[in-house]
Amino acid sequence: MTEILLGTHTIKSHGVKVVKAHIHNWLILVILVVIDGLLNYVEPFHRFVGQEMMTDLKFPFHENTVPVLVVPVIAVLVPFIIFGVYYYLRKDIYDFHHAILGILYSILLSGVITDSIKDAVGRPRPNFFFRCFPDGKAVFDQVSGDVVCHGDAKIVKEGYKSFPSGHTSWSFAGLCFLSLYLSGKLRAFNRRGNVSKLCIVIFPVLAAVLVGISRVDDYWHHWTDVFSGALIGTSMAAFCYLQFFPCPHDEDGWAPHAYFKIIAERQSSESSESIIRFPNKNESNDIETQPM
Repeated sequence: MTEILLGTHTIKSHGVKVVKAHIHNWLILVILVVIDGLLNYVEPFHRFVGQEMMTDLKFPFHENTVPVLVVPVIAVLVPFIIFGVYYYLRKDIYDFHHAILGILYSILLSGVITDSIKDAVGRPRPNFFFRCFPDGKAVFDQVSGDVVCHGDAKIVKEGYKSFPSGHTSWSFAGLCFLSLYLSGKLRAFNRRGNVSKLCIVIFPVLAAVLVGISRVDDYWHHWTDVFSGALIGTSMAAFCYLQFFPCPHDEDGWAPHAYFKIIAERQSSESSESIIRFPNKNESNDIETQPM
């Protein structure tokens, strides 16, 4: 569909209206925040870890290359800035609101799914040995053969949260959403052979991939944890994006569904007015032949 100018829809003029129309979505979003917060306090399942299993869990325990607080910056704050720049240029509150709401749902749904699986599976991290035995002296139960950890309780607890990778799922949820958003805005798939647009579109995905690789390099996750986290994040990004925007591959993939809904309503209204304003030919003849 050809782009039609609908005037400006700013935060000041339409912001309250848009938020009210989606108030239930925002309330559910708050509930997801609470659920995800509570999941971090749940004690994960302590999977059996025998002495013979320690060979694969004896990697060094050191700090993250990508700190926990950096993930929201690259997966949330950076996309927010890009959404804000587009809003500044277009003054389209519908696009801005739906992008914000969509990416928050993508990230929080990924977070809830990831943390739920973490707590249920209880897979040990590759550096579990030194979390459990910081002094390097392993102790195992003489009856069950399971580990008897004497490390810091919080560090040991995190040691049972390897699968899937939270860093990776968050990164892919936010940055894949951003990649889809940029694909639509740049019309990257308009079949005109402008391959250079893909360089911009692929960059957020590359950043997410590098975050995932860092988790394996730091020995905080197995590669299967990272792969699963990427799958969860990418799936949520696609599902949530398509709730508010057409597929970037579509001809109308450059604007939110709300844009085309407004156009349809306006055209319907104009059609109704034209029918009332212009009677058909038979009606015109009847009017002309009526006696004075």
